[in-house]
Amino acid sequence: MKRLFSILAITGMMAFGTVNATTNANTSTVATTVASMTQDETAAPAEELGFHQELKKRFIEGGPGFMGIVLLCLILGLAIAIERIIFLNLSTTNTKKLTQEVEDALASGGVDAAKEVCRNTKGPIASIYYQGLDRTDEGLDAVEKAVVAYGGVQMGQLEKNVSWISLFIALAPMLGFMGTVIGMIQAFDKIEAAGDMQPSLVAGGIKVALLTTVFGLVVAMILQVFYNYIIAKIDSIVNDMEDASITLMDLLIRNKK
Repeated sequence: MKRLFSILAITGMMAFGTVNATTNANTSTVATTVASMTQDETAAPAEELGFHQELKKRFIEGGPGFMGIVLLCLILGLAIAIERIIFLNLSTTNTKKLTQEVEDALASGGVDAAKEVCRNTKGPIASIYYQGLDRTDEGLDAVEKAVVAYGGVQMGQLEKNVSWISLFIALAPMLGFMGTVIGMIQAFDKIEAAGDMQPSLVAGGIKVALLTTVFGLVVAMILQVFYNYIIAKIDSIVNDMEDASITLMDLLIRNKK
């Protein structure tokens, strides 16, 4: 009986020791795995760059020469586009309200009262109205000529500097393509100097070529959006000017009668 108890005790101790060893091993494995995952998660953000840092890195890799010129095209193009957008928004006039005020002024106070309304209103339509009303003493033909002539002047003011935006839209991709050609030439020069076709020699030049092309196309696309908006805004104002000119002639004809 004592021998049986001894055997059971030894067996229990061995089983307990095996369980402890297994548990310790599993715990060590889990701890190692968790530590490894924690290190990976900690190291991952350090390797990933933010958008601005990545953009700066790619800009430097593309070469400061051509990339700087492409960036200058973007800055100048955006500056002109923002100035035009502000000017066009300020030039927008409520044509129906202005026409009604001019008609009421003609009916109550005559041409001088209508001119005062136009003088106190901003925008090209008010200016056209003023020039037309200023020629009423010379006849309707003189009024029509004045409206047409001054309408052309106002259209020139609306389209001022817009051609520069189209220039930058065309220039940015051209500079990018030129950087592409130069990058390829540099790659072939390195191959010729080394006398061997190695991928590491060609990779740098091709990267410069692709980066300059990408940045040039991105600049052109950004400026194209602003350019199309400006052209659409100018067309809208010009249509309002034409309608307002016809309305002014009708008002003067009715006032003469």
